[in-house]
Amino acid sequence: MIPAPSWITVLIALPTLVPLLAAALTLLRGRNPRFQRAVTVGAISVALIASAMMLYLTSQYGTFAVRIGGWGDKGYPNGPLGITLVVDRLSALMLVVSTIVLLCVVIYAIGQGIRDGTTQQPVSIFLPSYLILTAGVCNSFLAGDLFNMYVSFEVLLAASFVLLTLGASADRVRAGASYVMVSMVSSLIFLAGIAFAYSTTGTLNLAEMAVRLEHVPTGTRNALFAVLLVAFGIKAAVFPLSTWLPDSYPTAPAPVTAVFAGLLTKVGVYAIIRTNTLLFPGGTMDNVLMVAGLATMLVGIFGAIAQSDIKRLLSFTLVSHIGYMIFGIAVGSQISMSAAIYYVAHHILVQTTLFLVVGLIERQAGSASLRRLGGLIASPVLAALFLIPALNLGGIPPFSGFIGKVALLEGGVRDGSVLAWLLVAGAVITSLLTLYVVARVWAKAFWRPRADAPEGELTNSTASALVPEGVDVLLADREDVGRMPATMVLPTAMMVAVGLALTVWAGPIFGFTDDAATDLVDREPGVCSPYITAVLGCEK
Repeated sequence: MIPAPSWITVLIALPTLVPLLAAALTLLRGRNPRFQRAVTVGAISVALIASAMMLYLTSQYGTFAVRIGGWGDKGYPNGPLGITLVVDRLSALMLVVSTIVLLCVVIYAIGQGIRDGTTQQPVSIFLPSYLILTAGVCNSFLAGDLFNMYVSFEVLLAASFVLLTLGASADRVRAGASYVMVSMVSSLIFLAGIAFAYSTTGTLNLAEMAVRLEHVPTGTRNALFAVLLVAFGIKAAVFPLSTWLPDSYPTAPAPVTAVFAGLLTKVGVYAIIRTNTLLFPGGTMDNVLMVAGLATMLVGIFGAIAQSDIKRLLSFTLVSHIGYMIFGIAVGSQISMSAAIYYVAHHILVQTTLFLVVGLIERQAGSASLRRLGGLIASPVLAALFLIPALNLGGIPPFSGFIGKVALLEGGVRDGSVLAWLLVAGAVITSLLTLYVVARVWAKAFWRPRADAPEGELTNSTASALVPEGVDVLLADREDVGRMPATMVLPTAMMVAVGLALTVWAGPIFGFTDDAATDLVDREPGVCSPYITAVLGCEK
C-alpha cells in the first residue's frame, strides 16, 4: 500500500470542500453577480485541478484513503470509523469528467443569463445551488461509507430541486414535485438499506462491510443487495424504475437539464458499480441486472422514437444508454467492466453536449419541437455542434460511442451465456435505433425547410448571430431569439472537443479503465482488494 502524505489528504477533500465554501460566499454576496460568477468558476476550476492530480496519482500509485474525524479500532489500528474518503482509478476518472462538465455548463449558464422569470431580477440562488450540487456529486464519488454516500445523495436532492424549479413556472414546479417524490422514495429505500446493512454487519464503512459480508448467509446478503439495487436503480433510471426521468428533466433550463442528464444518473450507476464489485462480488444478481439492462435499452429507445420534442427525445435516449452501462456491470468480466467505465465517461460528455446544443437550438429558433423546426442548416456552427455528438451517441465509427459499444459487445460475446447474447443483440438494435432517432432530428430540424414544418409558422426565428461575450440574452425574451452568445457556444464547443478527445486518446484511456476494472473485479473471498487494502491497511 502506498501511504498517503498529508498534502494528498488535503487534495482528496478539495473537490467537496472548495465548492461548499464557495457556495457560502456566493450566497452571502448575492447582490454582486460578477463576484458570484468569478467565485463559482474559480471553485469548480480548483476542483477540476485537484481531480486531475488525483487521476495522475491513482494511475501511478493506486488507491488512496483518508479519514476525517476517525478513531482507532482494535481490529484496524488506522481506524475505519468516522468519515472515510477514498479515491481510486474509477472515482478519480469520474471526478475529472464530472468537473469538466460542471465547469463548461456553468460557463454556458452564465452566457445564457439565467433569470427567475423576469428581466429585472437575477437569480442569486442559482450559482450557490449549483456549487452545492457540485459538492454533492464529488462527495458521492469519494464517499467511503454508505451513510456519507446517503448524505451526498441528499445534498444532490436539495440542490437539484432548487435548480429544477428555477423560475417557478407551473410546469417546472410540477416536474420538480414529481422528481422530489421519486427521489424521496429512493432515499427512504436507501436509508432502509443502510439500517439493514448496519444491523447485519455492525458497520457502514464500505471496506469493512466487504470483509464482514463474507461471513453473512447468502440469503441475507442477496436481500441487502436487492434493497440497495432498487435505491440506486431509481437514481440511475434503470427500467422499470426510470419512468420519472422523461417527465422531470425537459422542463428545466437547458444548462440544468444538461448537467442533470449528464451527471446525476451516473452517480447512481457509480453506486451500482461500487456495491456490485466491492460488497457483493460473485455475480449473485448478474442475471437480474442483465434483464434490467436489456429492458432499459429497448424501452428507452422505443420511447425516444415516439417523441417530437428534442428534450424528451434525448431524455429517453439517456434512459436507453444507461442500459449499456448495466450491460457491462452485469457481465462482470474485466473487459466488460472496463468498457462500462469508458462508456460512462463517454456518455456523460456526449449527453451533456447534446442538451447544451438543444439550448442553443431554442435560442436560435425559439423552440425544441420538431414540429416547429427546420432550416437550421443555415447556421453551420450550430449544425456542427449537433452533428458530431449525435453521430457519437449513435455509435458511428471512429467515435468513442462506437469504441465503447464494440468493447461491451466483445465482453458479452466472451461471456457466451444466453442472456449475454440477448444483451448483445439488444445493444446492436438499440444502437441502430439511436442512429435513426438522431438522423430524424437532423433531417427535420436542420435539412427540412421551415415552411414544411407542420407548425413552422408558430416559431419566431431570425438568422444566426454570435454576440459578444458578456451580452445577456434571455431565452424568455422572444425578441432575442436567434442570437447565440459566444459564452454559450464556446463551452459547447469545448464539450464537443473533450468528447472527441475520448476518441483520439482511446488507447491510453482504455488502458486506464482496464487498470480501474482490474482493481474492481480483483475481489475474492479472504483476499484484500486494493480498495480494502487502502482503507483497512491489510495486505494481499
